[in-house]
Amino acid sequence: MASKICAVIDYGMGNLHSAHGALQTVSPDTQVIVTGDPEVIMKADHVVLPGVGAIRDCMAEIRAQGIDQVVAEVRKTKPLLGICVGLQAMMDRSEENGGVDCMGLFPGQVRYFGDSLVENGERLKVPHMGWNQVQQVVHPLWTGIADNSRFYFVHSYYVDAVNAGQVKGHGQYGVDFAAAMGEDNVFAVQFHPEKSHNAGLALLKNFLSWDGQA
Repeated sequence: MASKICAVIDYGMGNLHSAHGALQTVSPDTQVIVTGDPEVIMKADHVVLPGVGAIRDCMAEIRAQGIDQVVAEVRKTKPLLGICVGLQAMMDRSEENGGVDCMGLFPGQVRYFGDSLVENGERLKVPHMGWNQVQQVVHPLWTGIADNSRFYFVHSYYVDAVNAGQVKGHGQYGVDFAAAMGEDNVFAVQFHPEKSHNAGLALLKNFLSWDGQA
């Protein structure tokens, strides 16, 4: 019998199979369930909010299915991990699609990298796609992961945080952006840990053993 349950929230807009597989791999004794059922989510010990695609579509589904209310309850009681657009959905607002109100777990905006992004005199492609370093800020989920380890990113929009104390990882791509956000029992990342080889798997394993205490 599984010692604990991890719910991966299914609202139709996430990289669900990869996330499920990676979580199950790092913790075979954990029962990893892909579900949109609020009762199942609330009974889980750990909860993951994934996300891919356009934020307007993601937020429309999150609100239509009441996932925003479920996430608000989860935030009060148990460890919660946001991945990629799952992080962006936790911010106040995104510039994407002409402006979209998000869930407001963290104060800050999601901004477009721009069409003329330059670093060291070199034009950068948008979306930011591929491996990039993350400069860590001390947090239990970085345990055993070397600072400036590389993680896999795919995004055209980045988190511009209001509260610097909530930024738990910095990325650099023409601008300094929040690669990870965290407060209390919530942690969220812009990169895809399930696609980030050993460092990403280590982070997922740390999450499943995390008690939600920062």
